[in-house]
Amino acid sequence: MRLRYYIVRRVLLFIPVLIGLSVITFVISHMVPGDPVGLAAGPGATPQQLDALRRSYGMDKPFPLQYLQYMLNALHGDFGRSMMSGHSVWDDLRAFFPNTLELVVLAMLIALVIGIPLGIVSAVWRDKWPDQLSRIFALGSISMPAFWLAIVLELVLSMTLHVLPVGGIYDSRSTMPTLHTGFLLVDTLLNADPAAFGLALQHTILPAVTLALGPIAFIMRILRADVLETLSSDWVKMVRANGMPERVILFKYVLKNSLIATVSVFGFIVGYSLGGSVVIETIFDWPGVGLYAVHSAIALDFQPVMGVTLLIGLLFLVVNLATDLTYGVLDPRIRYG
Repeated sequence: MRLRYYIVRRVLLFIPVLIGLSVITFVISHMVPGDPVGLAAGPGATPQQLDALRRSYGMDKPFPLQYLQYMLNALHGDFGRSMMSGHSVWDDLRAFFPNTLELVVLAMLIALVIGIPLGIVSAVWRDKWPDQLSRIFALGSISMPAFWLAIVLELVLSMTLHVLPVGGIYDSRSTMPTLHTGFLLVDTLLNADPAAFGLALQHTILPAVTLALGPIAFIMRILRADVLETLSSDWVKMVRANGMPERVILFKYVLKNSLIATVSVFGFIVGYSLGGSVVIETIFDWPGVGLYAVHSAIALDFQPVMGVTLLIGLLFLVVNLATDLTYGVLDPRIRYG
């Protein structure tokens, strides 16, 4: 019962957070210099056409009324229409978001598969060569800007060695596979088409690895510190003195107690990666919500920018809630009051 009330209370807190996020984004979007109506209508538009277009998007009303109308429409699932394409923003989000989610999920899997073993190895072989190499790798991953790393990987692996594609989600010279779920890798497996799956995976590797390097470093550093702290605790020394094998101590007891802080950081990283994928998607021409938002921002098309911001904000809140609930599984001492 406590858990149910905790979830309801946290979900209700989503409302003020999303309202605050929408206000900030709405104000900033309208403070940017330029005329979005003029850009959408084109250079040959007459004043009458500009006024008609402005009225159709409600931009002839006072600013507070524009925001209120937008939020009322959003509550009914209407996030407006793109001024540049005329498409429904909600339809565009449904089309582009699976690509972003698939990229982030693959990047997080890479981060977990590499970051957790590196953190354990670095702690167990403290101050020895595996630890030194892991720490150098973590420091280098955090220090390198994502946009610089993405460009370097493109230049080396794609344009020089021709090992992986330079960008895009699929080979433009090949027929796009039939989509069932919207997730390309999943759909190629459902189609039982290994060649298409391999081609889609090749296009995903570079952006996924670039997006994963930062999280790998964070996970490795946090887990290393927690494993070292747990290994030095009195109860571990007592269990070790009783003759329990070191491998059992490490993986059955130490790792479980050390993962709580890592889970907390990982929840933040997932939410951050959903928003931080904008740079990666732009460089690799990845057709996700990040690239969609960038193109819309350049065109001063604020309706798609608002939709992307609210979607990512909501997902960030959901991921944080899921992270908090995971605490109770890893540590039964945590109670939800």
